[in-house]
Amino acid sequence: MNCIIIDDEGMARAIIAQMAGAEENLNVTEEFSNAIDAIKYLNQNGEGVDLIFLDIHMPGFTGFDFIQTIKNPPAVILVTSDKNFAIEAFEYDCIVDYLVKPITEERFKKAVSKARNKKVVPVPQSTTDTKEQHVDTPTEFYVNIDRRLIKIDIPTVNLIEAKGDYILIKTENKNYTVHSTLKKIEEKLPDSLFLKVHRTYIINLKKIIDIEDNSVLIGKDVIPVSRANRPELMKRLNTL
Repeated sequence: MNCIIIDDEGMARAIIAQMAGAEENLNVTEEFSNAIDAIKYLNQNGEGVDLIFLDIHMPGFTGFDFIQTIKNPPAVILVTSDKNFAIEAFEYDCIVDYLVKPITEERFKKAVSKARNKKVVPVPQSTTDTKEQHVDTPTEFYVNIDRRLIKIDIPTVNLIEAKGDYILIKTENKNYTVHSTLKKIEEKLPDSLFLKVHRTYIINLKKIIDIEDNSVLIGKDVIPVSRANRPELMKRLNTL
């Protein structure tokens, strides 16, 4: 059984690796100090990972954020010094056990045994999803400005920002202020191209230049990304 360890504390990773090394047929393939690097690894090697030892509290990206980001996660054993998330943890089908630091060998063995006995079955893509891929995607929409209907090509939109009773639509060449709501325009945009990353921002995923901490750079605009929306953003990115 191949496993990876994700914990921002080097000592914690070393302890888990040592305990894992004493287990028969349990092989630690990689260790990570942050969730982002682990996501990149899983995008390339996810089928070869059977188990993840995962810390909950990590800078900028919690263990729960990580689980929500991964598509069809393998079995997960949470390893943390915080006892307060045990109830929340077992809302996730992939989580097989919850270890509180410091970990004893006996408790570690019990958790690994649970992981061996639990097979996490990937959720197959539904036929409905397949059909939806063939639905025509809108390429433009119209906005009413000074009693004129102005056509905006959807691929040229960089972002939309909510400003009270108005929204600001920023395109590659021009900006438009329209009396509308973020929710209303979100319904006009293709989900495959746009994502609401904050209560006041929708962004074009194709226009992202850089991502750092909890913000993205689009053109010259630095857009905040809320903690609740960050997992979905990371899931939608084509990371290496």
